[in-house]
Amino acid sequence: MPDFSLKTETFGQDNQSWLGSAHGTDAARTGTLNIATLTSTTHYPDGHLPSGVAVGKITATGLYGLCDKDAADGRQTLVGHTLTAQKIGDGNVVVPILDHGRIVEANLPFAITAEAKTSAAGRLIYV
Repeated sequence: MPDFSLKTETFGQDNQSWLGSAHGTDAARTGTLNIATLTSTTHYPDGHLPSGVAVGKITATGLYGLCDKDAADGRQTLVGHTLTAQKIGDGNVVVPILDHGRIVEANLPFAITAEAKTSAAGRLIYV
């Protein structure tokens, strides 16, 4: 039987100041984020992953994960950034991924490497 009881959740404000323009925000791709590539105490200590997290695509599974220049599974190539904040639960989470647009690098929630920016050249412009 479905649970129709009233539940209340509190969400903080999503800081999208890392978006340099609205370009590309209407055409984000959908992907499933493998949360095992994240560290809870660093990336979502309050249970919510912020928008703007750099992600790469894991070749073997087709899932997305935290972009990591030292990875050898495909995540070393930057695909895009999570467009919106996401509540993280027990399993992988579906996320919108901005893969084309202008990014204010200084406002990203986590720093990215020069290699990551180079791998996204032509699709993402960092200002």
